[in-house]
Amino acid sequence: MIPGFGKIFIIIGVLFIIIGLAFMFGDKIPYIGRLPGDIHIKKENFSFYFPITTSIIISIILTILFSIFRK
Repeated sequence: MIPGFGKIFIIIGVLFIIIGLAFMFGDKIPYIGRLPGDIHIKKENFSFYFPITTSIIISIILTILFSIFRK
């Protein structure tokens, strides 16, 4: 058996739970996806949305969580 393999599965499972909860309750969390800095371009036949500020905040939160669980 590969050492640490169970721990990897637990972390992946927790991530799937968090992602699932984000999909279920994402529209009820205020300001997620509508922060200043999120790019939204809407024209007649074209719509482009890139939540750059939201992505940066989520990245910072995940970095902090991973650094806590790494120890």
